[in-house]
Amino acid sequence: MMKIEFSKMYVDDDIRSSVIDVLNSGIYIKGERLRSFEREFAEFCGTRYSFGVSSGTSAILLALMALGIKKGDEVIVPAHTFVATASPAIFLGGTPVFADIEEDTYTIDPEDMARKITERTKAIIPVHLYGHPCDMDPINDIAQEKGIAVIEDACQAHGAVYRGKKAGSIGDIGCFSFFPSKNMTVLGEGGMVSTDNEELAEKISMLRDHGRRDKYVHEVLGLNLRMDEIHAAIGRESLKHISDWNRRRREIASLYHRLLQGLDLVAPVEKSWAEHVYHLYVIRIKEREKLAAYLNKKGVSTGVHYPVPLHRQPCMLADVHLPVTERCAKEILSLPMHPQLLDEEVEYVCDEIREAL
Repeated sequence: MMKIEFSKMYVDDDIRSSVIDVLNSGIYIKGERLRSFEREFAEFCGTRYSFGVSSGTSAILLALMALGIKKGDEVIVPAHTFVATASPAIFLGGTPVFADIEEDTYTIDPEDMARKITERTKAIIPVHLYGHPCDMDPINDIAQEKGIAVIEDACQAHGAVYRGKKAGSIGDIGCFSFFPSKNMTVLGEGGMVSTDNEELAEKISMLRDHGRRDKYVHEVLGLNLRMDEIHAAIGRESLKHISDWNRRRREIASLYHRLLQGLDLVAPVEKSWAEHVYHLYVIRIKEREKLAAYLNKKGVSTGVHYPVPLHRQPCMLADVHLPVTERCAKEILSLPMHPQLLDEEVEYVCDEIREAL
């Protein structure tokens, strides 16, 4: 019996050396490594600016702060996502308004999103979930017509492409996470905010550093949401590999597609206008718990992302019915996916799924 890990971190000698170099330098915050990482990540995304922050949650919070979200403002989000897509709006006094998703990509449904817009709507946060981009053209068209900001939650989509543009460069602001399980990581907590807008860039830069440009002059109320030099150094090394890692994820996904063909389950799709980077490989199956338990007995780790939609979470209950979200949440199952996964391991997983079914 094989033991197949759901996710696996990549650590090499270059990453180890980069950490030692920071320790030896004596410069642990606000140094050249972070500035270099920000420049390099902006170039990778295709944006003018990027700012290293303490987490993906911090990135979304800063984006909303820079836009001036306050009490009474509404922010439209999909209910099928991690809680941090919506929780920062609540902390600022805003109200998340939950939209349904498209059944094939699990990303926000632009038509349902449009129905949820009111005069109080100040921002929309489409989530490039599992590594597949949202359909951004209709989202941006509606937002521009209504004067609403668009924040891309690209925390699971480093390097994903929508109609030739990288995730994080399509809306007004892009937000990324470098949590250890992501396509690209800093082996701890970390995130990035990207934008082409100079005014928003200036606000984000100050807000993450106590609202200041000069050391002892605090122009606005800000927070300490900076990224440190160790995580920036690791991020720079990870950035060198992200394209190869994404390529390998796509190879693994292609193998899954082929080996699972013909079984009574729903496999992921990739739209013609998208380049999926498969942060997760998510299938849908009616008897999810039975299959997950069977695979666990066979040494295969799985996950469920996400079993409880945001509008059903105890901390943000909302009186709304989202049929596609609610149906998918009962059936989704994430299979092992990481760049170090071997073909024979994928074959073993698929053989066991076939046996179970």
